[in-house]
Amino acid sequence: MTRLAELYNKEIKHALMKELGYKNIMEVPKLEKIVINMGVGEGSKDKKKVESAVKDMTLISGQKPVVTKAKKAIAGFKIREEMPIGCKVTLRRQRMYEFLDRLVNVAMPRIRDFRGISGKSFDGNGNYAMGIKEQLIFPEISYDQVDSIRGMDIIFVTTAKTDEEAKALLSKFNMPFKKS
Repeated sequence: MTRLAELYNKEIKHALMKELGYKNIMEVPKLEKIVINMGVGEGSKDKKKVESAVKDMTLISGQKPVVTKAKKAIAGFKIREEMPIGCKVTLRRQRMYEFLDRLVNVAMPRIRDFRGISGKSFDGNGNYAMGIKEQLIFPEISYDQVDSIRGMDIIFVTTAKTDEEAKALLSKFNMPFKKS
């Protein structure tokens, strides 16, 4: 069991139970999955860009991503139907906790001028989405082997019913929310 999974089971569950006033341990919100999405705009012109994004995401997540394809043709962007335009990966259980640990404790402190993440990016159903501007903040990515800097979206899906519950859960995992 990973360090964060152990922490959740031993400490965070009980702390949230007291904080949110739950009577049953099964009511306590938990992290269900983390979805990482990387769009590759240049993928329409060069297939190697998508392959490079897949390689980077495999290193970051520890799992092979799925290549996403365009659903419809958009002439303005020179995209045809079924053309590869990015990649995404869904992390659950062990890999999810390992990724969260690396994101919070290793990657985020490496962001330049970092003052915390916004506490307003919740969707109303207890899920949180954030964006990262460059994949270089992850130590697995070598600066010399990167062909271009790409950002990514990271979505945290929880079982929380409200945004406040989800924020309390993610805060217990040491997510660095801005003081507002």
